[in-house]
Amino acid sequence: MKSYKKVMKEGEKMKKNLMVIVALLLTAAMLAGCSGTSANAPAASAGDEGTQAVSAANPDDVYYMVTFSSGIEYWKGCYNGFESAAAKYGAKTEYTGANTNDVNQEVTVLEQVIAKNPAGIAVTCVNPEGLKDPIQKAIDQGIPVVTFDSDSPDSGRYSFLATGNYAAGVEAAKAIAELCGEQGEVGILQVPGLLNLEERANGFKETIEANYPNMKVVQTVNGNLDQAEGAKVTAGMLQANPNMKGIFCTDSTAGVGAGTAVKEAGKEGAIQVVSFDTDSATLDMIKEGTIQATIAQGTYNMGFWSFEFLYDLHNNHANPVEGWKEKGISPLPTTVDTGVSIVTKDNADSFYMEK
Repeated sequence: MKSYKKVMKEGEKMKKNLMVIVALLLTAAMLAGCSGTSANAPAASAGDEGTQAVSAANPDDVYYMVTFSSGIEYWKGCYNGFESAAAKYGAKTEYTGANTNDVNQEVTVLEQVIAKNPAGIAVTCVNPEGLKDPIQKAIDQGIPVVTFDSDSPDSGRYSFLATGNYAAGVEAAKAIAELCGEQGEVGILQVPGLLNLEERANGFKETIEANYPNMKVVQTVNGNLDQAEGAKVTAGMLQANPNMKGIFCTDSTAGVGAGTAVKEAGKEGAIQVVSFDTDSATLDMIKEGTIQATIAQGTYNMGFWSFEFLYDLHNNHANPVEGWKEKGISPLPTTVDTGVSIVTKDNADSFYMEK
């Protein structure tokens, strides 16, 4: 399928572009740290906010990753990348988070991390407004913070690293349209209030409406980030819409739930399911033909470059202008799209996470 291959190539291109951005930042930092002092320029004092060469991590520094629904497999890919980047410097990392998608619980966990005065925090935000104040509190205390996967854009975080969620929804619409022969009724499983999932749903729905006149989104239901709930609401949606040909799931738990409902209804193959992410249960369902495709996010990239950004900020390796903090000039890109790939039965084996 040409469209799948094209998306995979575009995802690889995005990853290469991201690597170039950060490589340039690190190269500039090393050159600045190694260059001699000009005869016409004053020597920097020990207290100057000067750029330093990349060096081994301070053994007392700890960098934290904070998530919500912290036990789901999806975050393992992010933290693997985080740990991998930290290993280059011998830096310490910790993983923690709220065990549900309750914003108050995540705020409590984040406040506990801030109290430890870590070297940096990478946080994914279950609710942009709810996490805004604690993120700003950390930054005001001099703790670098970047967001990944789910943003809090008004929080003052230095950078947001994630899938371009609307664009990913567009690609999901193209995939399901191809699977359905560009005709028929389709449904969506999402979670209201989760910005990244809403953007995926919007990209999907608006693409179907704009580009596929013989297709229609007939119902959107709440999977609530729960596999059993996803199966329940999918079963109800199939009963209410007997002519449904496809389902788009904006998260992996919804995808497995939808796959379970489709299987129990005896409609495997008749209902085309496109899911999100590459947990083992989703990949297993793709290989058995219950789910036809899933959108793979660059989770490793999110974690890897989140750490790199935090490490550079904490150690002042990126210094675009003197006094950049006071002047509000961030040395990091405001947002970074970590890319997506389309996973089908043909390439599913390549996406299983090593245990």
